[in-house]
Amino acid sequence: MKALKIGDKVIYPNQGLGIIENIQDENYFGQDFQIYHVRILANDTLVLVPSSNAEEIGIRKPISEDSIQDIFDFIRNGGVDVTMNWKGRYKEHVDLMKSGTIQDMALVLKSLYYLQLIKPLSFREKKMMEKAKELLVTEISEVSCSPFKEIEIQVLEMLSSCFEDRVTRVDS
Repeated sequence: MKALKIGDKVIYPNQGLGIIENIQDENYFGQDFQIYHVRILANDTLVLVPSSNAEEIGIRKPISEDSIQDIFDFIRNGGVDVTMNWKGRYKEHVDLMKSGTIQDMALVLKSLYYLQLIKPLSFREKKMMEKAKELLVTEISEVSCSPFKEIEIQVLEMLSSCFEDRVTRVDS
């Protein structure tokens, strides 16, 4: 990842869209560090991130406008493999959420959306599905300069049409 500059928009894994507000050079224990001051827009939190750790943490620039169609195609087409073992599935989804990539957010959203069609989701999985949807829609909304609500409706319609011929829900 190229060096970031003040005013750059970034995606912070599991937190969403942020803006580089400041970049400071600081010295800790005789070592110089460049520190990014990242303002997370969703909750107005300021996070300090050493530039040397930014890539390891998963901080990245938002996707390009050209990539939006690829994400929509993934959401719209094909099924998903969902592990029925709750513990294994939850860990896999947590790891995907931590990665911070939009493809992983789309996979978590699509998997949990499908799962809710066939069985009730746990409270944690419902929250995770909402978080994945929020992160995905926020990034696409920002990149496409479209209203959040409009993108949210599009995504939900794509998910609905993708799974319209799937198994009906079984409460257990």
